Amino acid sequence: MTAALTRADSRPHPPAEPQDGTCPDTARDGILQRQARRESSARTYARSLPIVPVRAKGMTVEGADGRRYLDCLSGAGTLALGHNHPVVLEAIRAVLDAEAPLHVLDLATPVKDRFVDALFETLPPEFARDARIQFCGPAGTDGVEAALKLVRTATGRRGVLAFTGAYHGMTAGALAVSGDTAIREAIGPGADEVTRLPYPYAYRCPFGVGGPEGAELAVRYAETLLDDPAGGVAAPAAMIVEAVQGEGGVIPAPDTWLREMRRITDERGIPLILDEVQTGLGRTGAFWAVEHSGVVPDVMVISKAVGGSLPLAVIVYRGDLDRWWPGAHAGTFRGNQLAMAAGTATIAHIRANRLDTRAAELGDRLTSGLRALMADRPEIGDVRGRGLMIGVEIVDPDAAPGVDGARRAAPELAAAVRAAALDRGLIVELGGRHGAVVRLLPPLTMTDSQAAAVLDRLADAIPAATAAVRKASTRRGRTE
Repeated sequence: MTAALTRADSRPHPPAEPQDGTCPDTARDGILQRQARRESSARTYARSLPIVPVRAKGMTVEGADGRRYLDCLSGAGTLALGHNHPVVLEAIRAVLDAEAPLHVLDLATPVKDRFVDALFETLPPEFARDARIQFCGPAGTDGVEAALKLVRTATGRRGVLAFTGAYHGMTAGALAVSGDTAIREAIGPGADEVTRLPYPYAYRCPFGVGGPEGAELAVRYAETLLDDPAGGVAAPAAMIVEAVQGEGGVIPAPDTWLREMRRITDERGIPLILDEVQTGLGRTGAFWAVEHSGVVPDVMVISKAVGGSLPLAVIVYRGDLDRWWPGAHAGTFRGNQLAMAAGTATIAHIRANRLDTRAAELGDRLTSGLRALMADRPEIGDVRGRGLMIGVEIVDPDAAPGVDGARRAAPELAAAVRAAALDRGLIVELGGRHGAVVRLLPPLTMTDSQAAAVLDRLADAIPAATAAVRKASTRRGRTE
């Protein structure tokens, strides 16, 4: 651990006494019970994080029982500046105080104009020069839907190249059951055809070799498949990729591999879509994750942090792809003025304070500290990430390494680590192929002392979780 991350600064704070607005445990439990009874079985975070947040500021969330937590989930990466940042609140209040329209569909407004100016200023100049923007429904998944419709309309092709471990959203079927035949026919039959390519994953390499050699094999596989006349892959409408897979287990794409994907798509006239929904706005140590490789995409999907904590999604793309007709893609809430104002303020604050650089520095400290734990904690199979997008893969400490050197994933232990972290005032979530990767997505405004606290609380949680899982296993063995 570096000198900047002193243990004195990182001692967990005792739970706070209930204050105004909190409620007794019985009332809190009642809220949780009513949620479980009334909300759908699809709820996720509420199952693993049984807290009732009542106020939040920066990285700190206070529950209804008065306990305080450090939030390393940040709305799945939405809160680049943390909770209730002053510049975001000021921007929202300014729109409200001006009595500006809050809902305008896709009409032009000064608020939207300023947002587009601010966003385009962050893009690679050669991309921004002739770029177009489409405001989508207020979630990243609709941005992905829009991007796919765009490239299918522009190219007249249907299939898409995607990658193992990818996550691009949760929508499906809405267009299939809609009555507008013009839109359905534009994307054509077979629009759900996806060819899956291997994504480089050094710790669990699909080719069993890892490192640069594994990435090179992934390039060769993609190129050979596309050029093989008997490969079974028709000319695709696009390739869609994440520069860092988030839900897939926080796996950064090697820069050389991503440049090769750009070369492959360029040479074959295949539009390249970069999904920056979770990685954008400084999260990975650059304003956009694709900047690390120097790649310029044809389409970018942007959401989460770009709305400054409020719902907003857009796609930005090359002007020559803009072959849509009016209404080819729409969404009732694509004109969210509050989100645009909050997003403009967030972009400006990140740039003015170089929070992308700060994310890179803090990320290096956190990953170094977590890797130092690996020597004593065999439960940690791998630590990886970029900037403040970090993954800790939890493995079975008693399992022998496989031929690729990786131990078997341990999802039960990872869930126990998450619970033990919550007991110690730290909110984390899981991801990865087997749900065994502890994911850290703290706000870019995290302080040195908060970073130290995150390390200390995780360092305490991992052995506590291991002991709890072993105890439960022993107990199960006695009853069988």
